[in-house]
Amino acid sequence: MLDLFDPVTLARIQFGFTVSFHFIFPSFTIGLASFLMVLEGLWLATGRHVYDNLYRYWLKIFAVTFAMGVVSGIVMSYQFGTNWSVFSDKAGPVIGPLMAYEVLTAFFLEAGFLGVMLFGLNKVGRKLHFAATCAVALGTFISAFWILSVNSWMQTPVGYEIGANGQFLPGPSWVAIIFNPSFPYRLVHTVIGAYLTTSLVVGAVGAWHLLKASDNKGARTMFSMAMWMASLVAPLQILAGDAHGLNTLVHQPAKVMAMEGHYQSHSHGAPLILFGIPNSAEKRIDYAIEIPKASSLILKHDPNAPLAGLDTIPDDREPPVAVVFWSFRIMVGIGFAILGLGLVSLFARVRGKLFQWRWLHRLAILMGPAGFIAVIAGWITTEVGRQPYTIYGLLRTMDSVSPLAAPAVGASLIAFIIVYFSVFGAGTWYIFKLMANPPKSFETAQPVEQGPIRSAGITPAPAIEGAQS
Repeated sequence: MLDLFDPVTLARIQFGFTVSFHFIFPSFTIGLASFLMVLEGLWLATGRHVYDNLYRYWLKIFAVTFAMGVVSGIVMSYQFGTNWSVFSDKAGPVIGPLMAYEVLTAFFLEAGFLGVMLFGLNKVGRKLHFAATCAVALGTFISAFWILSVNSWMQTPVGYEIGANGQFLPGPSWVAIIFNPSFPYRLVHTVIGAYLTTSLVVGAVGAWHLLKASDNKGARTMFSMAMWMASLVAPLQILAGDAHGLNTLVHQPAKVMAMEGHYQSHSHGAPLILFGIPNSAEKRIDYAIEIPKASSLILKHDPNAPLAGLDTIPDDREPPVAVVFWSFRIMVGIGFAILGLGLVSLFARVRGKLFQWRWLHRLAILMGPAGFIAVIAGWITTEVGRQPYTIYGLLRTMDSVSPLAAPAVGASLIAFIIVYFSVFGAGTWYIFKLMANPPKSFETAQPVEQGPIRSAGITPAPAIEGAQS
């Protein structure tokens, strides 16, 4: 049981709260930046103004979401000094440079071109503006690259040396640290998750406006693009998740045991427990609904392969089973629900009913927030499953916290909760307000392939633009 008056518990809750709040915004902006890049590229390639209109529509939403992501992320860096100073001191020589690389590469790239992207739409040439959009999209990916490299090293630490004062020092090769064993799997799984999260939001907004006006070109286009993403990428995400799980079994077996609910070892094939109630006191899953030997088949590709359970792990090294067990099932369940939505939309597309099946549109609206729930559930699975360590197998969480009293941590936690829900609640309300408005038409010129000035890559002056209208 968690002691809510324990400073370690309060520090964990505070960081978990702030990082969960923050993770919502990058999981959207990573995919949305790439979506904007695709929209503007399609406008340049085809000259169809529907892509230009959608670009302008989603650009406003991207700007607000990006700003909230930056602000919410700044707070976490302070917590490394206030609540986790011991961890920062011991792991700083390794994770500090990696986080600095994220600022020097990704953040500077995003900040340098974001102004052009947001305010240069009618001030610079469209090709130059497209280059700025690509730079911002690349910056969001690079940011995810470095942050996930840091997190993955904490999950599967390699390439380090222990200094005289107990610090983790970088070894002779930074490549081993950056590309640690779990990093490629975590990067692919997280980035695809961000793309799917964005596609569900875009699809929900498109479906909302299709219910109001089924002939809305912008709504049709965004809904169609979102459903293509769901139908084509969701299967890839399931495969990526499976590969990530197999990697976790090798490097963090206790986490997989908690995910699967395997309190006991199985010598002749382990069952796949679909649902049940973890009972840590009795070391069993109550009311379990399971498929015999399916877990061994998935994890070992052999239905009779033995699988070790938590009975092989000392009690003080076990992760909280109930949290990991249920968060994992929420993530997987939503993943298959996204796959189902994609397959249904593909069937509707083949039948020529993609824009006519109103029940499909309502289903897409219902699935709109599902991506955010899935990425948060996946993060909880990853981070809680790593417990009781901050650096897996090497540095315990209880030994990483700052020497603070519970009232100090609790007071700051309450302040964060109030401020976050007030400020970011208002920002989220404004985003919903922007989404509620249908895409407007910004057609002020002939299509690219018909306009000689546009075709030459020259942005016409306002007088010429008006003459062409």
